[in-house]
Amino acid sequence: MTALLQVDNLSGGYGDVTVVRDVSISADRGQAVFITGRNGVGKSTLVKLIAGQLEPESGSIAMQGHDVTALPAHGRRQSGIGYAPQESVVFDTLSILENLTLHYPDRDLERYHDLFGQFPRIEERLQQTAGTLSGGEKKILSFCRALAEDTPLVILDEPSEGVQPENIDRMARVILDEKANGRSFLIVEQNLTLVEEAADHAYLLDHGACVFETGRTDNLRDVLSQRLQI
Repeated sequence: MTALLQVDNLSGGYGDVTVVRDVSISADRGQAVFITGRNGVGKSTLVKLIAGQLEPESGSIAMQGHDVTALPAHGRRQSGIGYAPQESVVFDTLSILENLTLHYPDRDLERYHDLFGQFPRIEERLQQTAGTLSGGEKKILSFCRALAEDTPLVILDEPSEGVQPENIDRMARVILDEKANGRSFLIVEQNLTLVEEAADHAYLLDHGACVFETGRTDNLRDVLSQRLQI
């Protein structure tokens, strides 16, 4: 069975600086695959390469069996890859409503119905300027926007950063529900609580390379914690 996302020997970075080196990962349909590791080891660079925000130096990226390595970011989106970045997650000068509907001609909020059920404060503050939100609230807004799109794969870069624990739990519930419907996730995350709740597979990066990977286990948090201390 062909993996939904297949990344083979991917390398790349910024200009002449190679950050990610020969990384191979995959995600099957209905899976949440997590990428974890210390700060500054190349996690965000890796997902930027996969999402088309950076051009790879070498390696290949396939989505639903089709090679998308040469496609720009909008081509990756058309191939079924959604992306919520770690930084610049919302348009600060626009309202919450505009952030949620700007990219939809119909401006219909019905697509957010279930997400508003999990994060009611977003719906209550639709006219508020997004730039006035806290960092964690911006993350929730970005999360909702990415989840409402119809992509079979959603890439989330540090979605829980600055988010209150109860809302992290709600994120986990949304991810689990979406997985049950066959959707897949590639998530950069250091919060091992979220990893433990939702991961089917986890990769550990260090110095731009994958140094460890594991499937879901009963002691996943402990396994990753021990590896992170190495």
